Amino acid sequence: MLGMELGLAACLPHDYADGVFIGRAEAADGPHVIVLGEGRIRDITRIASTVSGAIARRGFSGGINLGPIEDGLPKGWQLLSPIDLQCVKASGVTFAVSAIERVIEERARGDAAAAAAIRSELEATIGAGIRAVVPGSAEAMALKAALIEAGMWSQYLEVAIGPDAEIFSKSPVLSTVGHGALIGVRSDSSWNNPEPEVVLVVDPAGEVVGAALGNDVNLRDFEGRSALLLSKAKDNTASCAIGPFIRLFDAGFGIEDVRSAEVELVVEGQDNFRMEGTNRMTEISRDPLELVAQTLSEHSYPDGFVLFCGTLFAPTQDRDEPGGGFTHKVGDRVTIRSTRLGSLTNTVTTSRDAPKWSIGLGAFMRNLAARGLVEMA
Repeated sequence: MLGMELGLAACLPHDYADGVFIGRAEAADGPHVIVLGEGRIRDITRIASTVSGAIARRGFSGGINLGPIEDGLPKGWQLLSPIDLQCVKASGVTFAVSAIERVIEERARGDAAAAAAIRSELEATIGAGIRAVVPGSAEAMALKAALIEAGMWSQYLEVAIGPDAEIFSKSPVLSTVGHGALIGVRSDSSWNNPEPEVVLVVDPAGEVVGAALGNDVNLRDFEGRSALLLSKAKDNTASCAIGPFIRLFDAGFGIEDVRSAEVELVVEGQDNFRMEGTNRMTEISRDPLELVAQTLSEHSYPDGFVLFCGTLFAPTQDRDEPGGGFTHKVGDRVTIRSTRLGSLTNTVTTSRDAPKWSIGLGAFMRNLAARGLVEMA
């Protein structure tokens, strides 16, 4: 399986023996819910047949002992995305640098070649200001007024420094892919990038119970042409990766670790191209719990939800020609890692050529029913 050559332990954080992790794996009879803790892998599917249900009921104990973590998954099992029935939400423009990049996309009308000159102008004009204000504050509103007066306002700046965060639906339930899977970029996109992010896991009551890593694949050309193309830019086959596991909050890992997390990115191309970057959560403009609160403000989620927190990383490194910027190529190996969450590795293909998403809610429930597991969902 892609990305799994070094075994299960290789994708876990260095302190995995001290944490509790929940995820999913595919076996011959269908998906299984697995828990990693105290050095062992346990199959809890007969106790909680969905990760969503296990989280809602805090059903992480018991189950069938599958052996030491170091020995990996049983033969023939493959790691899946660690979520199932949760809604997949995402917050955008939560870092000053990414806010400026979104304005660049908008002004360049999705043309990567026009970005460099616009970037220099905007960074000189609004870079310091946007980094200095708290979103929704009086100072932010004063900056907004000044930018409107100067003819430099943008819908992206509205969500960057205004009172309301951008919260959108990233991907349908059960459509996310996990560690080692192919990840998809639209075949008709010519300017795109990975987005390394922390993903918060929220239970039906609105409590944040853990975190994972995520890749919110982004199409800069589509969204740059029009913000109304956001759904087409964000929601495509295999365009959302989460993993390798959900690390559950406990005495040794919690929201403060999320707030201080550094998420590293490495892209390695078959053309010997290499790009590195870092997403530092300390530079986020809105606290992660504020993003959760805004997601919940007028909506309920009976199966819980996950929330991508946004990214500082917006690549400007040229790949093929000066001023051309970065875009993915088929075969790129993308690795996202963080000290307390492990590493998420995927290989890029097109959404057209990626394995088709075929296990929706109907097929999933039929599988659970055939295995006598519906009541445990």
